Amino acid sequence: MWNVVVYIALTIAIFGAIIAVAAAAVVFVIRLKRKEKPNLSSIDSDMELQQLGFSVRTAASDKKVSFEGSQEGLDHVHLTPRKGLLELYTIEELKKATEDFNPGNQIEGKVYHGRLNGKNMAIKLIKTEHVSNVEVRLFSDATPQHPNIIRLLGTCVTEGSSSFLVFEYAKNGSLKDWLHGGLAMKNQFIASCYCFLTWKQRLRISRDVAVALQYMHQVMNPSYIHRNIKSKNIFLDEDFNAKVGDFGIRNSSVEDETKYPDVSTNPATWNLGYLAPEYLHQGVVSPAVDIFAYGVVLLEILSGKTPITRPDNKGGTNVWLSEKIKAILVSENKDELRQWMDCALGENYWFDTALTMANLARACTEEDPCLRPNAGEIVEKLSRLMDESPEDEHMLICESSCKPLVNSSTNNSSE
Repeated sequence: MWNVVVYIALTIAIFGAIIAVAAAAVVFVIRLKRKEKPNLSSIDSDMELQQLGFSVRTAASDKKVSFEGSQEGLDHVHLTPRKGLLELYTIEELKKATEDFNPGNQIEGKVYHGRLNGKNMAIKLIKTEHVSNVEVRLFSDATPQHPNIIRLLGTCVTEGSSSFLVFEYAKNGSLKDWLHGGLAMKNQFIASCYCFLTWKQRLRISRDVAVALQYMHQVMNPSYIHRNIKSKNIFLDEDFNAKVGDFGIRNSSVEDETKYPDVSTNPATWNLGYLAPEYLHQGVVSPAVDIFAYGVVLLEILSGKTPITRPDNKGGTNVWLSEKIKAILVSENKDELRQWMDCALGENYWFDTALTMANLARACTEEDPCLRPNAGEIVEKLSRLMDESPEDEHMLICESSCKPLVNSSTNNSSE
C-alpha cells in the first residue's frame, strides 16, 4: 500500500515538472516572438529621421553648406526635406564663381554674374537679416517651373552681416536696361545684337509679366502681392521671355524714396512713379497695388520714358508717366500719341494696338483701385492683341481714323 502511494506521488511530481517546463518554454517563445516582432511606429519614425538626415547630408556633402559647423541662419531659409530644396552654397564657391567678386562681373549694384559647374547665375549680396524675408514658397514645388518667375537657386547664409541669394541668370538683363539706356554699361552681359526692343518683343514682355501677376494673384493660395513691380525687377532670358524677380527683399521704403525729390539726379526715386496712391498715402496693400505698378511698366514699354521725368525748362514740375498718358488720351490729336511713343520703334508698330495698350495702361493706373482691371483680364486682353497682330514686325503705322483715343468707359479695359 505504501509503495502505491509513493508511486502516485512520484508520478504527480514528474507530471508537474513536465507542465512547468512546458510553461517556461511557452513563455520563452512568446518573449522571443515579441522581440522579433517589428515596431511599425518606431520604423516609420526612424525612416523619417533617415530621410531628413539624408537630405541634410546630401546638401552638406555636395558643398552646399554656407558656414562651417554652425547652424545659425538655417531658420531663415526654412529648409525642408522636399523636392526643390534650395541649395546652400559656400562663400568659397561664390568667390570662385565670380572671380572673387571681380568688378568685371558686376551686373549692377550688389548683383554679380557668376558661373559654377557650367551654370550661369546671378548672385545678389543682401543683409543676413533680410534672408528671412524671401518668400520661399514662390520657389518650391511647381513654382520654380513657372516660365515667368525668376528662379531662386540657393542661398549662402554667413555668420556675418552679409549673405547672398543665388538666382537664375537672365542672359538679356533687365527690362530697365533696354528701355532706359543701361545697355551701354552692361554690353558684356547682353547676348542680343539689337540695341532696342522690337514691337513684337514689347508686346510679348507685357503679356509675360501679366501672366506672372495672374499666377501670384489668382492661382497661388494664399495669393501673393509683389509690391515692387518695376522695369528693374523684370528680367529677360535669351529668348526675351520676361521673368518677374525680387520677391520679398525690397531694400528701400516709401520714406526712403521721398528723401530725394530731384528725380533727374536720383534715378532711384523713379520708384515713386510705380506706387499706387492708396499705398503711397495710406499704406493700403492689395493686388491692385501691383496692377498700378504694372500699368506704369506698360507705359514705359510703349514710350521708352521713365516713370517720372523733369521737363527741359528749368523750374518745371516733375511729370508722372501715369498722369501724362491721361492728358494724351483725352486729346483728339493723334499726333500726341505718336510723338509720345518710343522713338526707337520708328514707324514699326501698329497704332491701333498701341492705342489699345495705352488705354489698358490708363485703366491700370486709375486712382480708384476698384476701377483697375485684374491680372486675368489683362492677360486675356493682351493675348487677344498678340493673336491679332501680324507676323511681320517691319510694318508701317496702321491706324483707324475714326477710333477715339479714349474709351467711352474709363473703367473698362476690354476695349
